[in-house]
Amino acid sequence: MLLDGKLVSKEFEEKLKIKVASLVEKYHRPPSLVVILVGENPASMSYVKSKEKACKRVGINGKTLRLSVDIKEEELLKIIDKLNKDETVDGMIVQLPLPDHINKDKVLNKVFPEKDVDGLSLLNAGKLASRQKSLQPATPKGIMMLLDYYKIPIKGKHAVIVGASNLVGAPMARLLLYRDATVTVCHIHTKDLAFHTSEADILVVATGVINLVNGDMIKKGAVVVDVGINRLDGKIVGDVNFESCKDKASYITPVPGGVGPMTINALLHNVIEAFEEKYDR
Repeated sequence: MLLDGKLVSKEFEEKLKIKVASLVEKYHRPPSLVVILVGENPASMSYVKSKEKACKRVGINGKTLRLSVDIKEEELLKIIDKLNKDETVDGMIVQLPLPDHINKDKVLNKVFPEKDVDGLSLLNAGKLASRQKSLQPATPKGIMMLLDYYKIPIKGKHAVIVGASNLVGAPMARLLLYRDATVTVCHIHTKDLAFHTSEADILVVATGVINLVNGDMIKKGAVVVDVGINRLDGKIVGDVNFESCKDKASYITPVPGGVGPMTINALLHNVIEAFEEKYDR
């Protein structure tokens, strides 16, 4: 069965529309999001466009600052500082990747944690690591929302994460662990990857390696979540060989239309959460 992120995100957006309308009525303005885009990376431009459209659909005031690829790090930090101080900005994203001459960590940590709707700042990551309330990274959060929508049991299940990035793998492992799954994290140096993936009740693959996981590497009835977005012969494909896994898995995400829409939906939830927290402080 498909874990249809496109379908689920549409349903969630209808609820978010109502939520945003109630916030406008109460606070006399919609939540706002500013996305900072440095350069013209085609994938980044596509992601940003999708975020803009999603904001518009639910009534969030979404704005993109498009900056030159050769902007100096100091100038970018000044722009972020200005947005931090702007009370009309509720959420802020610095679209990755950044050009090589800019220190990614310095830039991400410049964003105030209460506006860090990507959940990538050191403080938000630390809060997540210590089980405190925080703005969570959108992709892992979106995956959890998708699993919950389809009522996938998590407690007591063996979850295997392939990929250990700060963006997806590491926070995904924590969210599953906090829901009482037994979690194994695999990465580029893992020996005998198939041994681990074949033990998974829930398998999340986030590596950027096309068709890394095939049907021989999963057990019958596994729930397979493919985070990969790769281009092959003009088509978008994942990290999982969908055709070889679809009949063996009990649930599987398509690519595209699985995790991607849920990531954007989770981001919208984070913007609204940041907006409400501002007025509750």
